[in-house]
Amino acid sequence: MKQKVISGLFWKILENGGAQGIQFVVSLILARLLTRAEYGTVGIIMIFITIANVIVQNGFSTALVQSRKADAADFSSVCYFSLAAACVMYGLLWAAAPRIAEFYGIEQLRQIVRILALVLFPGAVISVQTAWVSRQMEFKGLFLSTFAASVISGVVSVSMAYRGMGVWAMVGQQLSYYISLMLVLFAAVSWKPAFLFAWDSIRRLLGFGWKLLAASLIDTLFNNLYGLIMGKIYNEEVLGVYNRGDQFPKLIVNNLGAAIQSVLLPAFSARQKDREAMGHMLRRAVRLSSFLVLPMLFGMCAVADTLVMALLGEKWMACVPYLRIMCVAYSFWPIHITNLQAVNALGRSDMFLKLEIIKKAMGLAGLAAGMRFGPLVLISVKAGLDFLTTFVNAWPNRKLLGYGILRQWGDILPSAAVSLAMGGIVYGAGLILPGNVWIKLGVQVILGAGIYVFLAAVFRLESFGYVLGLIKGQTRKDG
Repeated sequence: MKQKVISGLFWKILENGGAQGIQFVVSLILARLLTRAEYGTVGIIMIFITIANVIVQNGFSTALVQSRKADAADFSSVCYFSLAAACVMYGLLWAAAPRIAEFYGIEQLRQIVRILALVLFPGAVISVQTAWVSRQMEFKGLFLSTFAASVISGVVSVSMAYRGMGVWAMVGQQLSYYISLMLVLFAAVSWKPAFLFAWDSIRRLLGFGWKLLAASLIDTLFNNLYGLIMGKIYNEEVLGVYNRGDQFPKLIVNNLGAAIQSVLLPAFSARQKDREAMGHMLRRAVRLSSFLVLPMLFGMCAVADTLVMALLGEKWMACVPYLRIMCVAYSFWPIHITNLQAVNALGRSDMFLKLEIIKKAMGLAGLAAGMRFGPLVLISVKAGLDFLTTFVNAWPNRKLLGYGILRQWGDILPSAAVSLAMGGIVYGAGLILPGNVWIKLGVQVILGAGIYVFLAAVFRLESFGYVLGLIKGQTRKDG
């Protein structure tokens, strides 16, 4: 299992890094070609698409991975049921498109909603394909598929942007990505839908999955409230600036965090009868994910102004404060992800739903307070709440696995302290370094990496020794 987890994590990180790396480069090109308002316009639509995608994709895919036994009838039944749900959600979005355009005062949204919502159909199939990948740990095929889809969608969107098609370049990017990913996955992954449909499979999986669907829907609705509020109360340009600032730290979390999440669920599920083993795995996951994620986020926070100037240019400098705040907010994700995956693996979707209700009740109170003081205060309140909810997410595992929040913070603090010291030094260096912005950024990044490794070795961080052991073991194996 250890080798499967390490191999799966490697391919999942490579998949996220490769695909998102290409998408990130494409987004930098588009940022030079599109206005902040155009980014905000598509950002508004993606909120509604994301919510619809949750209903179509979530719940069943996790249930397929978590289930002790999932056969061909289960996977095929979920695929067809998800496609039917996509038809319903597409019809609702088609009907709602005029109202959405009227609400935001942007007539172009009517057409964009109706065309962009087509991603729901390939998305339904992809959710089942990725569930199969996670269960079988065929992450290499997923890496190849997402990499190919990212290249195809990147070429499509940049070509459209150069031709002056504005927001439609981003619409084309989404459509081409989903369609090409589905098609390439059919070639790369061993699962194919069969002519099978069993209501018994749907009912059995729904018994576990509906709670996860409800929890995911609550989480998605709440997280996207920030975008809805910014797009309506402020304007689409403010939303575009926030989305751009959020994108940089989110790239790290989606790469490492989502990779850890995807690999942990099947690994935890395979050990769900052995609570002691699961407790050890959870602790290792908290330590390792914090050791990898925190220095990247603290370092990004330190170089935020240099990074934005180098990659996006002067017109996007307004996103720097948002970028720094979101770096702080995302730094708590290792605790969130690992604890919630353990709860899911134990089959406690009821507990998962309860946790989401508690957290969102806290979040709504903070949202109501923060929105009165402007967008920066609103996002700062969100970061504070993300810290408080670490206590909520860790609470069940104190009883279930004997690993509570105080022990978790004790395991995280060494990496956090070293990351904070590194970030302070890198930020100070940025104040005195002269010259070209690209040279300055390169020096800061190299300096930060060197300082973090040096401090981790000097203070003998446990996760540093663990990673070195893995590297040496793999080197000996390859040799």
